[in-house]
Amino acid sequence: MSEIDRGVVRYVADLARIALTDAEVERFTKQLSVVLDAVGKLREVDTEAIPPTASVLPLDNVTREDEVRPGLTLEEAMRNAPARDGDLFRVQTVIEDRPGG
Repeated sequence: MSEIDRGVVRYVADLARIALTDAEVERFTKQLSVVLDAVGKLREVDTEAIPPTASVLPLDNVTREDEVRPGLTLEEAMRNAPARDGDLFRVQTVIEDRPGG
């Protein structure tokens, strides 16, 4: 199992655009190392005779019939828009440089 270090935690936080204090980086580094250790222990379990499954619970696909229902009118959809340009939402342009990118 690869070791989690402070650099990895900072890198992932940057990708997620999360600002972390030094104390948080230290805490998450320790916590993620514990998680990776637990996953490493799970890899030691012999699962050869166990079939792959998406869930350990018996699940049935619960669906309903498709039915046509009225949707929102344009005015209803645009009612809470902070800014409009005719029938379009107006949003602020966001362009920023990313470190290392």
